[in-house]
Amino acid sequence: MPPTDASIVSYWDAAAASFDEEADHGLRDPQVRSAWAERLRSWLPAAPADVLDLGCGTGSLSLLLAEQGHRPVGVDLSPLMVERARQKLVAAGFDAVMAVGDASDPSPQAGTSFDVVLSRHLLWTLPDPEAALRRWIGLLRPGGRLVLVEGRWATPDEPYAAGLPWMGGVGAEHLERVVRPLTRSVRVEPLPDPVLWGKPVHDERYVVVALA
Repeated sequence: MPPTDASIVSYWDAAAASFDEEADHGLRDPQVRSAWAERLRSWLPAAPADVLDLGCGTGSLSLLLAEQGHRPVGVDLSPLMVERARQKLVAAGFDAVMAVGDASDPSPQAGTSFDVVLSRHLLWTLPDPEAALRRWIGLLRPGGRLVLVEGRWATPDEPYAAGLPWMGGVGAEHLERVVRPLTRSVRVEPLPDPVLWGKPVHDERYVVVALA
């Protein structure tokens, strides 16, 4: 049975308080933070760009984007995650929009036209990830970029994941096949560097960068 929005919100609200303890979530380690900042620069156009950060969580990537001169808009289904993201951005002196909403189909209030749509480890949480990808690509300006940081994990431990089509993540070849017909070009970059994750990784980690 597919999960409900309420069950997903409940799960991620409960995780919000400890979410940033993971090295790649909180980016508290200077080396991890620097590694993500470098990758974002290589994937995104020159600043300033309007970036929709979907499934923004506690806002760590949105903060890096703002620090690099971009204009991030964060969307997440979890109110507690969004509140932490908002606090993080405000504490750093940025007035970015951090909104509660369905990342798979963002409200027009979040915006309808972006230079970049970014998500990290979000697709596996969605009931219809392929529909979400089509919707996201529709939000891109001509020449805009879709940046998907994804991976494939053997066993998901989230209690609601069994009802999801891409539970445990999605492999790079599969995701590339889905995205390629919808965009002008697609490239896949493996992300095995342990510095990004704060530990060695033995599963598939990668980014897909596609041009609209």
